[in-house]
Amino acid sequence: MDVVHQDLLLLVLVILAARFGGEIATRVGAPAVMGELVAGVVLGPSLLGLVAPVELIRVLAEIGVVFLLFRAGLETDGHRLLAAGPKAIVVALGGFFGPLVLGYLLCRWAFALPPLGALICAGALTATSVAISVRLLGDLGLIETDAGQIVLGAAVLDDLIGVIALAVLVQMSGGAELSLPGAAKIILFVLVFALLAPIGAQWLMRLVAGLETRSETPGVIPTMVVALVLFFAWAAELFGVPHILGGFAAGLALSRRSYVSQLFPNPVNGPFARRVQQETRPLIQLFSPIFFVLVGLSLDLQAVAWGSGFIWVFSLSLGAVAVLGKFVGAVLLRAPWPQRVLIGMAMVPRAEVALIFAQMGQSAGLLDPPVYAGLIMVIAYTTLLSPFWVRRFRDLCRRTGRAHHLA
Repeated sequence: MDVVHQDLLLLVLVILAARFGGEIATRVGAPAVMGELVAGVVLGPSLLGLVAPVELIRVLAEIGVVFLLFRAGLETDGHRLLAAGPKAIVVALGGFFGPLVLGYLLCRWAFALPPLGALICAGALTATSVAISVRLLGDLGLIETDAGQIVLGAAVLDDLIGVIALAVLVQMSGGAELSLPGAAKIILFVLVFALLAPIGAQWLMRLVAGLETRSETPGVIPTMVVALVLFFAWAAELFGVPHILGGFAAGLALSRRSYVSQLFPNPVNGPFARRVQQETRPLIQLFSPIFFVLVGLSLDLQAVAWGSGFIWVFSLSLGAVAVLGKFVGAVLLRAPWPQRVLIGMAMVPRAEVALIFAQMGQSAGLLDPPVYAGLIMVIAYTTLLSPFWVRRFRDLCRRTGRAHHLA
């Protein structure tokens, strides 16, 4: 079997494993991303050893990351951020800098990780999964409460800050100088690109909207959106910004609730925008799981010395920082303590962005196998356990007559 045929077969296994893994995880009440991660672990060197992360899978996984950030931009809700107001900002900033500072100090001084490796581990702890938080609060009937709106606004803002931090670390992992002036320069480029690129992207989508009305063949929207997302990923690198930010900028341009849609109202923000979201969803569902399977494929559990004690001390202590750090902003609020605790708990789930941090560190050779495995464990159990402890806390408040404080 030649290389092309072999790679195609490996890709078939990856796509099917991602689908079944996500389906099984969803049926047992876990996020689909965890099932896709486990699928990669099963197929990779940790267990069966059937699939290696060949170049084809890596390229498609990179496209998956771009589409993940595209979805993050697409789901950014400017109205929700404004509605949550200063409280969401306090929770977001506390929930970002708390885990970042505590995680860096722990990794750098307690476990002697190099500065950039410690920053990557700490950066992975800053993320909050908007999708998981939305689903969790919705299932518990808390999404319309003040606490729910604060969590959602803070989670969106966390994503925005996290994308900027990720962009900075991507540049540094490529050899850029780890210094305050160097980081400031990168942040400036990121902010300028993030502000201006969505405006240009939306004007391009006006042309696509006109083309769709004149086209006599189907598939104009998904074809042109894929081209737009990949073009902006390329343009981001051209302007000295990580390519993942190009996908995020394109998502902001097509979001019906972002600042761009408010500043430049046009047909892209109406029914056309809804069709864009509907017709691009299958693309995101196809490419993004390949990335999460790659994370599992890159994890060699057999290379980890499980009896050494390092992996357990590292993952448990980092997990404690991951949980406690998210309470920093919530504790600073002027609100009943049950509401503060609920907000802190609901900000804990990590998933997509945290896994991007971890995979970036592993592929750049900045995280050795035990550290990488420990970081994945932290992301996994903060994501999987959050729904259980939030539900238990809600039930406890009901039994003790404090449920009204959660509103």
